[in-house]
Amino acid sequence: MTTFSNAKQRASGLRADCLSFPETFAQSVGNIAPVAMPSLNIGLVYASAGNGTWLTFLIATTGLALVSLNINHFARRLSLPGTLYGAIGQNLGSTAGIVSGWALIAAYLFTGMTVMSGFVIYSNVVLREFGFQAPSLLLYAICTLIVGFYAYTDIQLSTVLMLLLELTSISLILLLTVIVLVGHGFTIDTPQLLLQDVSPEGLRLGLVLAIFSYVGFESATTLAEEVKRPYRSVPRAVLWSAVLSGLFYILVSYTEVLGLRGSGTSLDKTDIPLEILANLSGVELLGLAISVGVVFSFFTCTLASITAGARIMYSLGYQRILHRALGATHPQNQTPHVAVVLSILILFLVPVSLSLVGIPILDIYGYLGTLATYGFLLVYVLISIAAPLELYRQQRLRSRDLAIAVPAVLFMMTPVVASFFPIPPFPYNFLPYGFLVYLGVGAWLSSRLQRRSPQIIEAMERDFEVS
Repeated sequence: MTTFSNAKQRASGLRADCLSFPETFAQSVGNIAPVAMPSLNIGLVYASAGNGTWLTFLIATTGLALVSLNINHFARRLSLPGTLYGAIGQNLGSTAGIVSGWALIAAYLFTGMTVMSGFVIYSNVVLREFGFQAPSLLLYAICTLIVGFYAYTDIQLSTVLMLLLELTSISLILLLTVIVLVGHGFTIDTPQLLLQDVSPEGLRLGLVLAIFSYVGFESATTLAEEVKRPYRSVPRAVLWSAVLSGLFYILVSYTEVLGLRGSGTSLDKTDIPLEILANLSGVELLGLAISVGVVFSFFTCTLASITAGARIMYSLGYQRILHRALGATHPQNQTPHVAVVLSILILFLVPVSLSLVGIPILDIYGYLGTLATYGFLLVYVLISIAAPLELYRQQRLRSRDLAIAVPAVLFMMTPVVASFFPIPPFPYNFLPYGFLVYLGVGAWLSSRLQRRSPQIIEAMERDFEVS
């Protein structure tokens, strides 16, 4: 069987064969943050899609599942932290590969900044129950220090923590959905089923917002070098994290819309829908427990984002595309400690700086989350082009492969086009152009390497060559 060269043979310094499937799965689930997303994102989707919110998540789940199949075409044979940008580079050229790696760094770090802002918001939601609030700067610092400790110290400890926190919080939300559905006698919500007052444009806009609820599902690929049986565990983690999170979103969005109907509270006007549902159902303590779980979910997503982003930095540093210091690993912890420290500094300084100049934290959440989504969309589109292209070159392309790749590309292009047309309000109208400038820096880096150090490009290509 055809395989890619295995990075574990390079003795890179990362701790090989230490993560089981549940721990690998925890990385992707932690990066998705399925507990945190129903608290903020479902309301944003509802503002556009209304009674079609559940359908929006069903469509998004289908589209992301198709993307995961294209990712898994490579994940079944490539065991490197840079699986995605390496596969893109091998099939679409080194410049596309380097730009994809550059985009992934931004995607993971901006996601980390976004969800850390969510951590700040929801920490104060919980603290408000006890009659006080904490300065946002203090909460940013606390989250950064704890996340930095776990990311720097032990990858296995990090993933176990993410798994336990997410599973506990998901269980609490599922319990609340059962209570709400029982309270409504499991009746069918006709306005949702018949898509009452739902427009195609509303579904399209809702779909753009829904996609951010899934980004990061592919991050298990960044741990491939540290996973036991990576060619089996990583593809399963990628696919099932997207599908199961999607099913969870469909259920919770349906329940939130049903439960808040006629309550006097609109889903798109509150940032604590689950707590309100719990109060309406007479289980106030469960609502508080869920809010605490949301705080932990934002925390685990921050940790997962740093874990993934630092490993992309590490991989690019190891291959001398970025500074070689980023390719170093800690001799005892066997983590990419230099990349982790740099990631943590960026993670803290950017949102804190925006907050200090007077930008509300909820706006910071929206701006940085939008930038993160651009990075993921680029990589999802390119990997969905690279998969059938490789099969075509190997003369193994089938109609089934095109039926997976083409809809995936079209699906991912929907939010890309929507970022430009119709023109979004300020400052969202400038964000895609800012991200294009960032990608231009990555393209310049690739061009510079090809001129001055072509041997580095050749070495990178050898790392991903079919053996």
